[in-house]
Amino acid sequence: MSHYLGIDIGTSGTKTLLIQADGKIVAEATAEYPFAQPRPGWTEQDPELWWNATVKTVNEVMASSKVKPADVKAIGLSGQMHGSVFVDKQGNVIRPALLWNDQRTAAECDEITSAAGGRKALIKMVANPALTGFQAPKILWLRNNEKKNFDKLAKVLLPKDEIRRRLTGDFVTEVSDASGTLLLDVVKRGWSKKLLTKLDLDSDLLPRVVESDEVTGTLTSEAAKQLGLTTDCKVVGGAGDCAAGAVGNGVVKQGVLSTSIGTSGVMFVHSDQPQYDAAGRLHTFCHAVNGKWHMMGVNLTSGGALQWWVDSIVKGLAGIDQDKRYEAATAEAEAVNAGSDGMLFLPYLNGERTPHADPNARGSFVGMNLTHTRGHMTRSVMEGITFALRDSLEIIQSLDVPVRQIRASGGGSKNPFWRQMQADVFGKKITRLEVEQGPAFGVALLAAVGDGAYKSIESACSATIKIAEETKPDRKAVASYNKLFPIYRDLYDQLKGSMSALAEYQNG
Repeated sequence: MSHYLGIDIGTSGTKTLLIQADGKIVAEATAEYPFAQPRPGWTEQDPELWWNATVKTVNEVMASSKVKPADVKAIGLSGQMHGSVFVDKQGNVIRPALLWNDQRTAAECDEITSAAGGRKALIKMVANPALTGFQAPKILWLRNNEKKNFDKLAKVLLPKDEIRRRLTGDFVTEVSDASGTLLLDVVKRGWSKKLLTKLDLDSDLLPRVVESDEVTGTLTSEAAKQLGLTTDCKVVGGAGDCAAGAVGNGVVKQGVLSTSIGTSGVMFVHSDQPQYDAAGRLHTFCHAVNGKWHMMGVNLTSGGALQWWVDSIVKGLAGIDQDKRYEAATAEAEAVNAGSDGMLFLPYLNGERTPHADPNARGSFVGMNLTHTRGHMTRSVMEGITFALRDSLEIIQSLDVPVRQIRASGGGSKNPFWRQMQADVFGKKITRLEVEQGPAFGVALLAAVGDGAYKSIESACSATIKIAEETKPDRKAVASYNKLFPIYRDLYDQLKGSMSALAEYQNG
């Protein structure tokens, strides 16, 4: 039987899945690694850590599964988006990679916006505004601050594509991940010659761009030896982690949206046509589905806000078993009325991206009175996180992007109480999948498509991804949340000045 590998190169670790063509998971393995923070706001990582983790996890799944090397037909790659791997002509990595959450490039974002002719002109050119996390500002930062390293530069690769280089020897990326460089013409699905010219960047610095299910090469003899596979094993384009996760959740057709509550929060919707938010509040990227697109809203602190609340506050209070504090906290929250009896929480604990794009945004409780309890506060934290996701949903719907089904993923999908809250805040049914394995599963399916096991990623998802249950909205709760959401949305504008002043004070 044919088998396929999905490898997801994350920020804190790499996950590898081995699946059969029918989608059954045969084996999985993970390997963790650190990242460096040489200065406040800077995050870097040695790409060798990713390669070592790839070799380790592939060998582990092959050993535990006892699948024959020749039966592994193809590999799909996913990974953290936006990072920059700088490679010289000899194929050596010049310096540690700059990661997606590195914040050193504010000046370069301004430089890009100015060179493009302003924010609106830039969005028309590449469908997105300049953000510090994206790859293009990192390239300019290298040119502006490390000229000796820039003079050595031959290629700039995204994290997963550095692993592809180690696997096949080829410099290739694919459209979903390339969309997050800020250098891709998202509508035409190719590098933006216009913006590259305005930035005085040579297009030869960038890899070849393909669709996500396209075969980009086969394993070199050295890579095959290290992984315990054969040189016949194909490597397909794969996808950036958000698009790969959407494929893994079956969000591959018009009308389907996924909501993910992990450390951050993501609203991801499929689109048959390239659509973009003129205000730049949403990202518009190419989807991993051939010839399709997606829109995405991102909240920087989502499940991370609940983790902060429970681990920093609730755990120190008497009467809660340390091992059961999340279960106990949500049980207290469930006993409280929808809307937390008028208490609201702004979950901007680490700034915010959608819809405010404000690194100085800060969190707060608003509306507290003497009747409120610990349960009210926990529930308001969860509601604030869900309201933040609704911000993205409202923008998506205002652009006439159809949303007929919402699929929950991440930590928010595992808790029935939180699934019900999402249904009530969004006013729509929430579905949960039988199996959720995220980006690694998504790119394993892309590998199967690239190998010919399926005609398309849509047919692969239809055959392998099943809905386990649906959660319907409660009318009374929906009415409460519809009254509170406009108040929640107005609070940012009311408090923005104070948030900025407090951020300045906190930063010393």
